[in-house]
Amino acid sequence: MTSPLFDTEQINTLIRTRRSTFIPQFAPGRVIPDSTVWQLLENANWAPSHKQTEPWRFTVFTGVGLEKLAVFQADLYEKTAGPAYKAGKHGNLRNNPPQCSHVIAIAMKRTEPRLPEIEEIEAVACAVQNLHLSAHAYGLGGYWSSGGITYTEEAKAFFGLGPEDRLLGFFQLGYIDVPSAPGHRGPIAEKVRWVSE
Repeated sequence: MTSPLFDTEQINTLIRTRRSTFIPQFAPGRVIPDSTVWQLLENANWAPSHKQTEPWRFTVFTGVGLEKLAVFQADLYEKTAGPAYKAGKHGNLRNNPPQCSHVIAIAMKRTEPRLPEIEEIEAVACAVQNLHLSAHAYGLGGYWSSGGITYTEEAKAFFGLGPEDRLLGFFQLGYIDVPSAPGHRGPIAEKVRWVSE
Protein backbone atom coordinates (compact mmCIF):
# COMPACT_ATOMS: atom_id res chain seq x y z
CA MET A 1 0.00 0.00 0.00
CA THR A 2 1.34 3.44 -0.95
CA SER A 3 1.84 6.01 1.81
CA PRO A 4 -0.22 9.20 1.43
CA LEU A 5 1.69 12.23 0.17
CA PHE A 6 -0.20 14.61 2.49
CA ASP A 7 -2.03 14.53 5.79
CA THR A 8 -5.26 12.97 4.57
CA GLU A 9 -7.16 13.73 7.77
CA GLN A 10 -6.45 17.44 7.36
CA ILE A 11 -7.60 17.32 3.74
CA ASN A 12 -10.76 15.39 4.69
CA THR A 13 -11.52 17.90 7.44
CA LEU A 14 -10.88 20.89 5.17
CA ILE A 15 -13.27 19.58 2.50
CA ARG A 16 -15.98 18.42 4.89
CA THR A 17 -16.05 21.55 7.05
CA ARG A 18 -16.07 24.08 4.19
CA ARG A 19 -19.28 26.11 4.33
CA SER A 20 -20.74 29.08 2.54
CA THR A 21 -20.49 32.17 4.72
CA PHE A 22 -22.82 35.02 3.82
CA ILE A 23 -22.47 38.79 4.10
CA PRO A 24 -24.40 39.15 7.41
CA GLN A 25 -21.87 36.70 8.91
CA PHE A 26 -18.84 38.79 7.88
CA ALA A 27 -16.91 40.88 10.40
CA PRO A 28 -17.81 44.47 9.43
CA GLY A 29 -14.94 46.66 8.28
CA ARG A 30 -12.22 43.98 8.32
CA VAL A 31 -10.22 43.83 5.11
CA ILE A 32 -8.28 40.77 3.98
CA PRO A 33 -4.73 41.57 2.79
CA ASP A 34 -4.53 41.61 -0.99
CA SER A 35 -1.55 39.23 -0.75
CA THR A 36 -3.82 36.60 0.80
CA VAL A 37 -6.42 37.06 -1.94
CA TRP A 38 -3.65 36.57 -4.50
CA GLN A 39 -2.82 33.24 -2.81
CA LEU A 40 -6.45 32.14 -3.13
CA LEU A 41 -6.44 33.11 -6.80
CA GLU A 42 -3.14 31.30 -7.40
CA ASN A 43 -4.71 28.12 -6.03
CA ALA A 44 -7.78 28.69 -8.22
CA ASN A 45 -5.43 28.93 -11.19
CA TRP A 46 -4.30 25.31 -10.63
CA ALA A 47 -7.69 23.83 -11.48
CA PRO A 48 -7.85 21.26 -14.29
CA SER A 49 -9.07 22.19 -17.76
CA HIS A 50 -9.43 20.21 -20.99
CA LYS A 51 -6.63 21.02 -23.46
CA GLN A 52 -5.17 23.37 -20.82
CA THR A 53 -7.40 26.25 -21.87
CA GLU A 54 -7.49 27.71 -18.33
CA PRO A 55 -10.78 29.48 -19.10
CA TRP A 56 -11.30 31.09 -15.67
CA ARG A 57 -11.10 34.85 -15.47
CA PHE A 58 -11.44 36.89 -12.27
CA THR A 59 -12.08 40.57 -11.67
CA VAL A 60 -11.32 41.56 -8.07
CA PHE A 61 -13.13 44.45 -6.41
CA THR A 62 -11.99 45.94 -3.11
CA GLY A 63 -11.85 49.39 -1.54
CA VAL A 64 -13.48 51.98 -3.81
CA GLY A 65 -13.89 49.22 -6.40
CA LEU A 66 -16.66 47.67 -4.28
CA GLU A 67 -18.67 50.88 -4.56
CA LYS A 68 -18.08 50.96 -8.32
CA LEU A 69 -19.39 47.38 -8.62
CA ALA A 70 -22.39 48.16 -6.41
CA VAL A 71 -23.44 51.18 -8.47
CA PHE A 72 -22.94 49.36 -11.77
CA GLN A 73 -24.92 46.26 -10.89
CA ALA A 74 -27.78 48.14 -9.21
CA ASP A 75 -28.12 50.52 -12.18
CA LEU A 76 -27.96 47.67 -14.72
CA TYR A 77 -30.56 45.67 -12.82
CA GLU A 78 -32.87 48.70 -12.75
CA LYS A 79 -32.47 49.17 -16.53
CA THR A 80 -32.94 45.52 -17.51
CA ALA A 81 -35.29 43.91 -14.96
CA GLY A 82 -38.51 45.16 -16.54
CA PRO A 83 -41.69 43.86 -14.86
CA ALA A 84 -39.60 41.51 -12.68
CA TYR A 85 -38.02 44.52 -10.89
CA LYS A 86 -37.98 44.26 -7.10
CA ALA A 87 -36.89 47.16 -4.91
CA GLY A 88 -35.42 44.78 -2.33
CA LYS A 89 -33.22 43.10 -4.90
CA HIS A 90 -32.09 46.48 -6.19
CA GLY A 91 -31.21 47.50 -2.64
CA ASN A 92 -29.18 44.34 -2.07
CA LEU A 93 -27.24 44.82 -5.29
CA ARG A 94 -26.46 48.39 -4.26
CA ASN A 95 -25.66 47.75 -0.59
CA ASN A 96 -24.04 44.32 -0.36
CA PRO A 97 -20.64 44.69 -2.11
CA PRO A 98 -19.28 47.37 0.27
CA GLN A 99 -19.99 45.03 3.19
CA CYS A 100 -17.41 42.56 1.84
CA SER A 101 -13.64 42.68 2.05
CA HIS A 102 -13.37 41.65 -1.61
CA VAL A 103 -15.79 40.57 -4.32
CA ILE A 104 -14.39 38.44 -7.13
CA ALA A 105 -16.35 38.35 -10.38
CA ILE A 106 -16.12 34.86 -11.90
CA ALA A 107 -16.07 34.44 -15.67
CA MET A 108 -15.41 31.90 -18.38
CA LYS A 109 -13.28 33.07 -21.31
CA ARG A 110 -14.02 31.15 -24.50
CA THR A 111 -10.74 30.50 -26.35
CA GLU A 112 -11.20 27.05 -27.91
CA PRO A 113 -14.47 26.82 -29.88
CA ARG A 114 -13.92 23.12 -30.61
CA LEU A 115 -14.44 22.28 -26.94
CA PRO A 116 -18.00 21.92 -25.65
CA GLU A 117 -18.84 25.06 -23.68
CA ILE A 118 -19.97 22.98 -20.71
CA GLU A 119 -16.41 21.66 -20.28
CA GLU A 120 -15.10 25.20 -19.95
CA ILE A 121 -17.81 26.07 -17.42
CA GLU A 122 -16.95 22.92 -15.45
CA ALA A 123 -13.29 23.97 -15.40
CA VAL A 124 -14.26 27.34 -13.94
CA ALA A 125 -16.32 25.56 -11.29
CA CYS A 126 -13.23 23.55 -10.34
CA ALA A 127 -11.27 26.79 -10.02
CA VAL A 128 -13.95 28.24 -7.74
CA GLN A 129 -13.86 25.11 -5.57
CA ASN A 130 -10.09 25.61 -5.20
CA LEU A 131 -10.76 29.24 -4.30
CA HIS A 132 -13.39 28.32 -1.73
CA LEU A 133 -11.33 25.56 -0.10
CA SER A 134 -8.33 27.91 0.05
CA ALA A 135 -10.41 30.62 1.70
CA HIS A 136 -11.54 28.08 4.28
CA ALA A 137 -7.94 26.97 4.91
CA TYR A 138 -7.04 30.62 5.62
CA GLY A 139 -9.98 30.92 8.05
CA LEU A 140 -11.93 33.19 5.71
CA GLY A 141 -15.59 33.14 4.77
CA GLY A 142 -17.05 33.30 1.31
CA TYR A 143 -19.75 32.16 -1.06
CA TRP A 144 -20.42 31.96 -4.79
CA SER A 145 -23.54 33.90 -5.75
CA SER A 146 -25.06 33.70 -9.22
CA GLY A 147 -28.03 36.05 -8.93
CA GLY A 148 -28.43 39.69 -9.82
CA ILE A 149 -26.79 40.64 -13.12
CA THR A 150 -24.86 37.37 -13.54
CA TYR A 151 -26.51 36.16 -16.74
CA THR A 152 -27.23 39.61 -18.20
CA GLU A 153 -25.63 40.11 -21.62
CA GLU A 154 -25.30 43.85 -20.97
CA ALA A 155 -22.98 43.16 -18.02
CA LYS A 156 -20.23 41.48 -20.03
CA ALA A 157 -18.37 44.57 -21.24
CA PHE A 158 -17.93 45.88 -17.68
CA PHE A 159 -15.96 42.72 -16.86
CA GLY A 160 -13.94 42.72 -20.08
CA LEU A 161 -15.86 39.83 -21.60
CA GLY A 162 -16.75 39.17 -25.22
CA PRO A 163 -19.99 37.82 -26.68
CA GLU A 164 -18.91 34.16 -26.40
CA ASP A 165 -17.69 34.51 -22.82
CA ARG A 166 -19.86 34.04 -19.76
CA LEU A 167 -20.19 35.84 -16.46
CA LEU A 168 -20.82 33.04 -13.94
CA GLY A 169 -21.29 34.93 -10.69
CA PHE A 170 -19.47 36.54 -7.82
CA PHE A 171 -17.42 35.20 -4.92
CA GLN A 172 -17.96 37.36 -1.84
CA LEU A 173 -15.08 37.28 0.67
CA GLY A 174 -14.74 38.41 4.27
CA TYR A 175 -13.49 37.59 7.72
CA ILE A 176 -15.95 35.43 9.65
CA ASP A 177 -17.77 36.99 12.58
CA VAL A 178 -20.62 34.45 12.83
CA PRO A 179 -19.63 30.90 11.77
CA SER A 180 -21.98 28.78 9.67
CA ALA A 181 -23.69 25.78 11.20
CA PRO A 182 -22.12 22.36 10.54
CA GLY A 183 -23.17 20.82 7.25
CA HIS A 184 -24.88 17.58 6.44
CA ARG A 185 -24.71 15.27 3.46
CA GLY A 186 -26.76 12.20 2.69
CA PRO A 187 -24.88 8.88 2.52
CA ILE A 188 -22.53 8.64 -0.46
CA ALA A 189 -23.63 5.01 -0.96
CA GLU A 190 -27.01 6.33 -2.15
CA LYS A 191 -25.32 8.33 -4.92
CA VAL A 192 -22.89 5.76 -6.32
CA ARG A 193 -23.22 2.76 -8.63
CA TRP A 194 -20.19 0.48 -8.29
CA VAL A 195 -19.57 -1.83 -11.24
CA SER A 196 -16.86 -4.43 -10.68
CA GLU A 197 -18.03 -7.48 -12.67
